[in-house]
Amino acid sequence: MKSIAVLTSLLSLTTAAVIPNTLTRRADLCGQYVQSNEGDFILYNNAWGKDNAEKGSQCTGLDSVNGDTISWHATWSWKGGDGSVKSFPNAAYRFDAKTLDSVSSMTTKWEWSYTGSDLVADVAYDMFLSSSADGDAEYEIMVWLAALGGAGPISSTGQSVATTTIGGVSFDLWSGKNGNMQVYSFVASSEAQSFSGDLLDFFQYLEQNQGLQSSLYLTDVQAGTEPFTGSGAEFTTSTYSVTVA
Repeated sequence: MKSIAVLTSLLSLTTAAVIPNTLTRRADLCGQYVQSNEGDFILYNNAWGKDNAEKGSQCTGLDSVNGDTISWHATWSWKGGDGSVKSFPNAAYRFDAKTLDSVSSMTTKWEWSYTGSDLVADVAYDMFLSSSADGDAEYEIMVWLAALGGAGPISSTGQSVATTTIGGVSFDLWSGKNGNMQVYSFVASSEAQSFSGDLLDFFQYLEQNQGLQSSLYLTDVQAGTEPFTGSGAEFTTSTYSVTVA
């Protein structure tokens, strides 16, 4: 009996050592602002614009997470309020705010898919900059991997201001204001359901071509989808990883 007990204990320790940070699918998050800490991420349901819809609902759920790699999904249906974003279900990377000039890389990989009817939505990284580590956001940098059903970015001119290729993907750059916040949106010329590269390249492009200051603090790195309207939508992230080094 003693030998069996020792063997069982050793097997338990071995299993724990192999998958120390792995969590698997659990009940979905369906409250308007509900969130949960998952590995190196915070998973947000974030239905911040739901009042813009005539009716609708959304839930966000974890499929698996292991450290800096997460798989997750969001299901939603929104009707009415055409042209208004209803929500931003997303996975936000947890890190201490850093100045851009102190960041050496922001490597990422994202594989995703979408199903549903009459979808108007984008799929995007959403990142924020401030003059101080704990200050209000002054710049929003978005990287759209898809603009579905005619979804469009914030723009001051109604047209893109430049075109560039980053991570092997061609992007149109759009510029505009959201209140006092300057928004730069890199919108993929064609849908990119798989993307890997260094997000720092987008910031360095803005430093070289739009006068962005490298002394600004990077405060948030999020990745998710912004639904406008549609029904029976299911957004699935099969793999997402990011690190801020």
